[in-house]
Amino acid sequence: MRLLIADDEPLARSRLRSLLGELPGMEVVGEAASGREAVELAAALKPDAVLLDIQMPGMDGLEAARHLAGFEPAPAVVFCTAYDDHALAAFEARAVDYLVKPIRRERLKEALERARRLSGDHAAALASEFPSARQRTHLCARLRGNMRLIALDEVRYLQAEEKYVVVHHARGEDLIEESLKSLEVEFGTRFVRIHRNCLVARAELQELRRTPDGRYLAVLRHGDHPLEVSRRCLSQLRSLVKHL
Repeated sequence: MRLLIADDEPLARSRLRSLLGELPGMEVVGEAASGREAVELAAALKPDAVLLDIQMPGMDGLEAARHLAGFEPAPAVVFCTAYDDHALAAFEARAVDYLVKPIRRERLKEALERARRLSGDHAAALASEFPSARQRTHLCARLRGNMRLIALDEVRYLQAEEKYVVVHHARGEDLIEESLKSLEVEFGTRFVRIHRNCLVARAELQELRRTPDGRYLAVLRHGDHPLEVSRRCLSQLRSLVKHL
């Protein structure tokens, strides 16, 4: 069984690796010190399961698990956490399994046997049920087998294009397979709708500009060109720009 260890504490990773060395048929293919690194390594190494800490800097384990759920096949996720019983109860019915630190060898063996029995589809179904109230800090773009994590702080605007959404960000453009509506619901405090096919980062809005033919354009702080504003969104944008 191919395993990826993700924990920001080197000693915790070392202990897990030592315990796994005592279990037959277990191969540690990589180690990550953050949720983002775990997702990137999982995309490259394709482990069968990820031993995932919850509290990590930047992208935490819960968000990383949500990204991992979209992989094909999805690796089984086993949480390795110092959370108390009340926090664990929230995940008990949803995670493939969870382990409480300090982790015991027999408990680890039991969790990995359970992870082995689950198919990728089953693991994805479980992982997709992690609480969605915890807002993501990254978007995940996949195209022709490649994956890129895009920090939300870098996103300038999101534009619907057929069945995809084009993410325009500080490093270029990427396609994601999510609806503009779902992104608006999840990130409504971060983005504002300026058109039926476009959401703009509130921090990017600089001014509204009226054209000679009566149309309105949104000027962005880092945009190469202004974006068209629909009449329906104009009133909200005027109010927002007025308070910039």
